[in-house]
Amino acid sequence: MSHPILTDAQGRMKKAIDHTLHEFSSIHTGKATPTMVETVMVEAYGTMQPLKSCAAISTPDARLIQIQPWDVSLSKAIIKGIQEANLGFNPVPDGKVIRIPLPEMSRERRQEFVKVAHKLAEEGRVHVRNVRRDAMDSLKKADGMPEDERKRYEKEVQALTDNAIKEINDHLAHKEKDLLAV
Repeated sequence: MSHPILTDAQGRMKKAIDHTLHEFSSIHTGKATPTMVETVMVEAYGTMQPLKSCAAISTPDARLIQIQPWDVSLSKAIIKGIQEANLGFNPVPDGKVIRIPLPEMSRERRQEFVKVAHKLAEEGRVHVRNVRRDAMDSLKKADGMPEDERKRYEKEVQALTDNAIKEINDHLAHKEKDLLAV
């Protein structure tokens, strides 16, 4: 029988892993993906909106991102938003679409992205450890729980933590390998 504290901790650790993986997907490895620009904020109709809510984003090939605004009048705002996001891209207007050719990545640039990936992984691990701390505190405060049962649940929380951190580390190693592959 699983305790509600364990179920909650497991769910929160899963969210931390998912968030970390989503952050990893925004680091480009030289291959174009829509996630590289979809969260760029664009001023549209007087408010700031993510790019994915005001344009179709596609990748016709591995070195090009193509953006087709729902409303052509937003093209200048989209270009400005991408430039202000400081992603290292130079958007080029081409009729009704905006093309973003990806520059060839230098060794230094790849190393910078590896450092960013390590930072994101550490943030994910810290979040997982915070969930573990919260779960351990909740178990200690649980009234009427026998000592041996509490110890067993604490071991399960630690096992969940170890598995979550291992999963983040495995994904980090994979991302690092992708980033350093030429």
